[in-house]
Amino acid sequence: MTGDERTLTWWQAWPAWAGRATVLWATVYGAFGLACTLSGTPLVHYGVIRGAAALDAVFVAVAVLAALVCGAVVRHGLRPALRVLLWVLCGLTGIAAFGLLMNVITLMTGEGVDSPAAAANQALTAVGALLLAATARADHRPTGGALAPAPSPAPLPVQLAAVVGTVAFLPYAGMKLVWATGGTFAGISSEENIAVSERNGASGIWLTLESRGLDVTVLLAVLGVFLLWGLVRPWGQAFPRWTLLLHRRRVPRWLPLTPALIGAATLTPYGLLGLGYCTLAATGVVTMRQGDAPSPEDALQMGWIGMVAFAAYGVALTIAARSYWHRTRPVAQEPAHPVASATGQSPAAGS
Repeated sequence: MTGDERTLTWWQAWPAWAGRATVLWATVYGAFGLACTLSGTPLVHYGVIRGAAALDAVFVAVAVLAALVCGAVVRHGLRPALRVLLWVLCGLTGIAAFGLLMNVITLMTGEGVDSPAAAANQALTAVGALLLAATARADHRPTGGALAPAPSPAPLPVQLAAVVGTVAFLPYAGMKLVWATGGTFAGISSEENIAVSERNGASGIWLTLESRGLDVTVLLAVLGVFLLWGLVRPWGQAFPRWTLLLHRRRVPRWLPLTPALIGAATLTPYGLLGLGYCTLAATGVVTMRQGDAPSPEDALQMGWIGMVAFAAYGVALTIAARSYWHRTRPVAQEPAHPVASATGQSPAAGS
């Protein structure tokens, strides 16, 4: 049996262990949440926003309920009522994981997170959301053996969504590159932009790259676009021959889907809510926060550029990830027919 076959067999066996793994996750997460609650450490922390102690108790309650529901699934099977509860818990943990992508980016660039406990909570809830979803779909598997389908492109509408998500990043990348190359945009010069980054706690790596004309967010946008097109093109399902991974041609499904799901769950609500706020500010319903911009008008201009990019890319990433999930789903293997004998007759015919 080859390495690819061993991995495929293990991955196809997930319905057998998803429920037990989720019970284990719920136990660990519940203990973590209880420890933070008793020590007064908030599990929600975004900048100056700190969650109340009652919210920490809600997280513990979610973990306890998840353990009970998944324990019932393991013991009695996946009943309709239990499936509904699993999807509700999956949604709650998915919401709690909001901000995980931002923390991953800050850690990659050498910056610290606002709160280690809150970052750990986001990581744990993200894992929990995936496990709860897997448990809720544990009965959706092909009977008998299963094989990975051949690499295939996404349907044309999905690829058009990827085009929109890519094009939406161009104004954002252009704005960042103007600053990185010494220009001025929205009343902010390159020097002022670096000073703002330093004042906001940017790491040395971040500041060094910016001073040399390389904006970190543009580099991350390029990686994001690469991920997006990998989800819609066949090369995202099989490593090209020129890579060093010749012994393992098939791309594991979790490799692109994990960052895609994290990015979609973070950027889609962030971008859509940001667009709503910019719309309210443009119509005069609310006052645009000026922030580090010279004026509210400049802040609104930057807000439109950023939120359009995040919303369009997040929606495109969601569509592409869903397509990739369905296109790479293992298909049932046809049962082998009796092998014909050397005379061209089946065993039954010769009897």
